[in-house]
Amino acid sequence: MKVRKAVIPAAGLGTRMLPITKSMPKEMLPIVDKPVIHYVVEEAIKAGIDDILIITGKGKRAIENYFDKSFELEFYLREKGKEKELQQIEEIGEMIDIYYVRQKKPLGLGDAILYAEKHVNNEPFAVLLGDDIIISKEPGIGQLINIFDQFKSPVIGVEQVSWESVEKYGIIDGNKVEKDIYQVRDLVEKPSRKQAPSNIAIIGRYVLTPEIFDTLKESKPDKRGEIQLTDALKYLITNNQNTIYAKEIDGDRYDVGDKFGFIQVNIEMALRRKDLRNKLENYLRQYKLLEGSL
Repeated sequence: MKVRKAVIPAAGLGTRMLPITKSMPKEMLPIVDKPVIHYVVEEAIKAGIDDILIITGKGKRAIENYFDKSFELEFYLREKGKEKELQQIEEIGEMIDIYYVRQKKPLGLGDAILYAEKHVNNEPFAVLLGDDIIISKEPGIGQLINIFDQFKSPVIGVEQVSWESVEKYGIIDGNKVEKDIYQVRDLVEKPSRKQAPSNIAIIGRYVLTPEIFDTLKESKPDKRGEIQLTDALKYLITNNQNTIYAKEIDGDRYDVGDKFGFIQVNIEMALRRKDLRNKLENYLRQYKLLEGSL
């Protein structure tokens, strides 16, 4: 069955980006002049997704407002002859069919995904975390969909990280079946360097099958009272004997829920833009922040 639906969990509190996330959803933080979630939605659209459910939470109404039509603003821009700006705003409101459901309590990623069960309607579906941006020639989630089409099994997006960083991620133990594809044997959530079976880390992209919902319902909360998706995937492998694959995504990933990642992606995305590149390069050289040519 074709993967045509995507779920974007965006209900987290954004504690790593406080204090700004006290009043602004982390998914609405600006990357140059577009919010984080705009890039995530664009990635899904480019991968052929035509139906998106965003899991929101308290204080996340700005996300809904962003993708809604803005008649007053469109009227103002039209009256002022600002055709370029008008086109940008109209395109946002017409990007794709987007639906919303609110997670009642912040009980973890696994709990957030449970809210998508009725919407998914027994189909395979993509999951894109709302604070991960992937810049690549082929959409990151599209790369996973291709592997799902090949193996007809759930697929996890992964990347190699430094051994010093493994304790920040879920880590896979897997057998390499192709150049950048693994059959997953086990998953370990935030292991110490000594306990980590590899340095292949889970990142915010998945293609899942409806079986995950029953497993999530049976999952026990962790010590923080949260339902973890990693635990449910681990259960599918060890208890249900399901086959799960992992794909190293070809592209640049930015964790914009992290302060350095947020600064990094803003600089690099600005350098990719013709209208900003020269000014930014000159600025960085002026303050001796940039040596040579990029």
